[in-house]
Amino acid sequence: MNALYKRFTLFFIVVVILGSCNNLKHEKPVKLEGSAFGTSFHITYFDAKQIDFSRPIDSLFSLVNNSLSTYISNSDISKINSGDSTIVVDRFFKEVFEKSLVIYKDTEGVFDPTIGILVNAWGFGPGKSTEGLDSIKIKHLLSLVGFNKVNLQNGKVVKDNDSIYFDFNAIAKGYAVDVAGRFLEMKNITNYLVEIGGELRSKGINKSKNTPWKVGIEHPNYDGSRSFEKIIELNNQSMATSGNYRKFKIDSVTGKKYAHIINSKNGYPAQSNLLSVSIIAEKDCADVDAYATAVMAMPLIKAKNFLESKKELKGFIIYSDDSGAVKTFATSNF
Repeated sequence: MNALYKRFTLFFIVVVILGSCNNLKHEKPVKLEGSAFGTSFHITYFDAKQIDFSRPIDSLFSLVNNSLSTYISNSDISKINSGDSTIVVDRFFKEVFEKSLVIYKDTEGVFDPTIGILVNAWGFGPGKSTEGLDSIKIKHLLSLVGFNKVNLQNGKVVKDNDSIYFDFNAIAKGYAVDVAGRFLEMKNITNYLVEIGGELRSKGINKSKNTPWKVGIEHPNYDGSRSFEKIIELNNQSMATSGNYRKFKIDSVTGKKYAHIINSKNGYPAQSNLLSVSIIAEKDCADVDAYATAVMAMPLIKAKNFLESKKELKGFIIYSDDSGAVKTFATSNF
């Protein structure tokens, strides 16, 4: 009887353990999706209570937009760009400003959110493009570019020139990913993946498969189709990708294609054979978002050297060689 009891008990324990593993393996995720920041977002997380956090996350996205979007005329950044020096910035603006300053210095000015006036001039921003944009006009506009020409004092932005124009679009989307991720962590969600327009932040694992989060790096397809160059795993990491194969303009006179990333040194659209840059790191998504844009604006050799010198960053570059063939480069730690 005792032996039978022990055998039954052992069987029961095994069944419970296997059942628990099975439940873990097939745990149901909560999935949210929608539109924000001019693109789509997808959020997947695991919560035993299956709470839908759509409304508070939408509210947070609205707050970020009202602080940082140049496409909203009455946002804080739009008021500051129009010369209003009375605006006391909120915590979103402050953190993005401070992060931008760090990366501006780290990239020796390649990443520069005061490039906005040139982004508009080339027709990639919310402002009116400049007719007859030539070297003389570009030189003048460049005099209004430089993150060393702005600072925060007592919560207010101080600019050397009232015409300096902020554009945080190269970091704000990644920052919004962080805002959503931090909210989930505040709600004790320890397994999630947040994605906005291809920028990602991960924590924990995909509990429905009991595996790390798997994401793809897109192959640069100019025809609008989507395919993946590489599938990778994210382990409590963020990833951002910057590319020039989707957002570009074609000169109506010359037929020349030029990308949306502006070179902060010469004021012209960045000219290089880089097609896309993906950065992965155990950092905030805002950071990798900014670094990806900065590296995308560099020549290939400089981009490779920069990434190899930053051991905390994992980089993957897709580029075209002299013959037009698509090639890839991955850092040694990728």
